[in-house]
Amino acid sequence: VQLQASGGGLVQAGGSLRLSCAASGRTARSYIMGWFRQAPGKEREFLAAITWSGGFTDYADSVKGRFTISRDNAKNLVYLQMNSLKPEDTAIYYCAASITSATMRRGTNDYWGQGTLVTVSS
Repeated sequence: VQLQASGGGLVQAGGSLRLSCAASGRTARSYIMGWFRQAPGKEREFLAAITWSGGFTDYADSVKGRFTISRDNAKNLVYLQMNSLKPEDTAIYYCAASITSATMRRGTNDYWGQGTLVTVSS
């Protein structure tokens, strides 16, 4: 499974940004997809997860209500819509694939994409 994240950039506080993760590989649909971030000097943090069926979503409390995870099965894309961004949301954002929701939450994922940098200015 290969994951390619994109969509990062510079945005002002209060603004919005949508990240995309392109998943490829014969077994990609077997995995739960998720997003993490890592701010400078901090540990990597789970943000959200979704199944390809869309029947399961999971969010970290820190982003619930501001971030929305979704998927486009036809394009094999997973999105993270981020609204009401704050300077503390500045981080490198990663997409990941995991076989279970538990391992996704723990961050012990099977596959990681390269990160995309999000910078929120005050």
